[in-house]
Amino acid sequence: MDWHEWHADYDRPGSGLARRLRAVQAQVEAALDDSPPGPLRVLSLCAGQGRDLLEVLAEHPRRHDVRARLVELDPRNAAIAEAAARAAGLTGVEVLAADASLTDHYRDLAPADLVLVCGVFGNITDEDIERTVEHCAALCRTGGTVIWTRHRGAPDRVPLICEWFEDRGFHRHWLSDPDAGFGAAAHRLHADPRPLTAGVRMFTFVGRPEDAFEDSAADASEDADE
Repeated sequence: MDWHEWHADYDRPGSGLARRLRAVQAQVEAALDDSPPGPLRVLSLCAGQGRDLLEVLAEHPRRHDVRARLVELDPRNAAIAEAAARAAGLTGVEVLAADASLTDHYRDLAPADLVLVCGVFGNITDEDIERTVEHCAALCRTGGTVIWTRHRGAPDRVPLICEWFEDRGFHRHWLSDPDAGFGAAAHRLHADPRPLTAGVRMFTFVGRPEDAFEDSAADASEDADE
């Protein structure tokens, strides 16, 4: 999969990915708005070009409070995210071109106020999803927010993922409508964060990208409407 080319659908009006981006950005803005005064920590796993966070942070009044780490394996996407952060003057943003599945990349910033796990759960096994949710309870501080995505195609794992988060002390803050053409949610941790174990791989990508389904489903729906 060419993960650089995959990002082109962000710029295709009406695509599932473009609509999901707007929904996720709204939740990022809400999480920043609701965070207590003072320094904020943000972690983004498989950050891609950083659009989920950087386009919001560039205009947000808390921009200078934020220390963020975006971890992205594709060096082209990481370079785009780095350039966007520098162009916006976001001096507290660090972009790391590395394997986002490894817990060692987050240990010095966890637990964070905001954790982004977007474009991950549709590309990994159920076992790895649950393992990653388990680690989210260590990546996120008490009162902090995890924003995540997963397609609603069969098998629809969104309800189960919600259960996994809620079993680990998270409360559901927001969930996209089932017919939105994408799945996205925000969960807030109401328990004490767990210790983050060093040297652990949380997940491994398998299969096709999640948004291949989302976009094809959305296009089919649009065709039917016509």
